[in-house]
Amino acid sequence: MTALGDIVEIDDRTVLVLGQELDVAHDQPDVANALVHRAGDTLVIVDTGATPAFREAIRAATRRVGDWNRALVLTTHGHPDHVGNNDLADELGVPVEHFVPARDLDQMRDPGPYWVRSFRRLAGVVPLPAPPSLAGHKVVSLFAPLRPFGATTRPFEELPLERIRIGSVRFTGWSFADGAVRVLRTQGHCAGHVIVHLRDAGVVHLSDEGNGPCGVMADADQLKIQSALGAVATLFDEGEAAVLTDGHTFTVRRGGEVVGYLDGMLDQVTALHEAALGLTKGDAPVRPSEFAAGYARTVAELGVGGANPNAMFTGMMAANQLGEIGLRPTSHGVDAPWSRPALTNPAPVAGMPTGLALVPAAISMLRWKIRGRDK
Repeated sequence: MTALGDIVEIDDRTVLVLGQELDVAHDQPDVANALVHRAGDTLVIVDTGATPAFREAIRAATRRVGDWNRALVLTTHGHPDHVGNNDLADELGVPVEHFVPARDLDQMRDPGPYWVRSFRRLAGVVPLPAPPSLAGHKVVSLFAPLRPFGATTRPFEELPLERIRIGSVRFTGWSFADGAVRVLRTQGHCAGHVIVHLRDAGVVHLSDEGNGPCGVMADADQLKIQSALGAVATLFDEGEAAVLTDGHTFTVRRGGEVVGYLDGMLDQVTALHEAALGLTKGDAPVRPSEFAAGYARTVAELGVGGANPNAMFTGMMAANQLGEIGLRPTSHGVDAPWSRPALTNPAPVAGMPTGLALVPAAISMLRWKIRGRDK
């Protein structure tokens, strides 16, 4: 049994500070794990979690990794459970740099609309504790005080983008501490997401790219999640990494178990896709509420885990899965059916030229206008 702020030692200069799960009913925010590492004389903090108690746990962790005289704070993405204590960077007492993904800046400044949009997709699909607007703002309120920016905060994208090769795998991103710290763009879990590779400790921190086989957020990109999982599995296959950590499973995975774990998630991707096809019954329209109920049963049967497994997040996965297999909502109504878009062109209006016939028609019209001007 783990508790908020527990510390797992990876090596004598690297620790994982454990967060906690979301419990809306008891006003408990989820808190993402934080990775604390020393690269030479540089303290590296990957994500700062949330809550004052976790802030103090990170402070304690910084005293366990050896002496440092400068600091680098890295934010993997803009969700509140990862950024709540970011102004801790201003209190470290040494020269510090803090970087965040540019594509997540809007939700970091004002997270309410981001979460309202995510929950609005669930209206009528799964039970919500409140209407989407209230549910979104309620979730955000759990993370107060929320301090995502400090005096030194800058977007990663202000730095020149680098092509980074680790073994046979090619990424783009940014390197720090003479290459000992690599920030790799993945952008699957949400629009700005990055993962972190600590070269000397052999650690890959997946943050929330490892939350499960199907992303839940409205700005999730399923292909990018799967590509990130496959690329990281290759790093472990080739011995370029030895330890895997992430944002929410409160587990440090090592060596040979990592590839099996990542391959298992990719197997779940294909199993969920196959199940979704069966639940949609070919080209027939399907109501999201009915699909979500069957999808939830499949998720349970497959033992799909991930961060904060609950009905809301499973419903968000289901909505993304409908889009992943090519269905689209037929209207903006509550629980409106989804169906496959027609693959034929709409019937032409009688007397209206179509396709290539529009080209000579347009030329004739242009000539008529020119002649009219000449007169």
